[in-house]
Amino acid sequence: MYVIRIASDFAANPGARYRSDGPKSGEEFRGDMLEPRFLLAQEAGMKLVVDLDGTEGYATSFLEEAFGGLARKYSIASVLATLDLVSLEETDLLEEILSYIREANNQ
Repeated sequence: MYVIRIASDFAANPGARYRSDGPKSGEEFRGDMLEPRFLLAQEAGMKLVVDLDGTEGYATSFLEEAFGGLARKYSIASVLATLDLVSLEETDLLEEILSYIREANNQ
């Protein structure tokens, strides 16, 4: 099992959608951390656990770019099969992210 704890592994205060919007963007998270570990987990036939707890919160654009962007690149089915999203602090985030993944082909 592979694990990303966003608050400690990436940023306690994630930014906006694109790198051009400032530091710790959804694009940066997806490209530099989420996607490489997603591919490792896929190759190993394992899950990638993404722990969302411990941050100051998330911009909608960060979540859509990171998780919706991953699904647009690799397919909704493969993202849903590989990612295991975890949040004990904000359980509503899980459904929000799943909606971005499921809607990825509509954009």
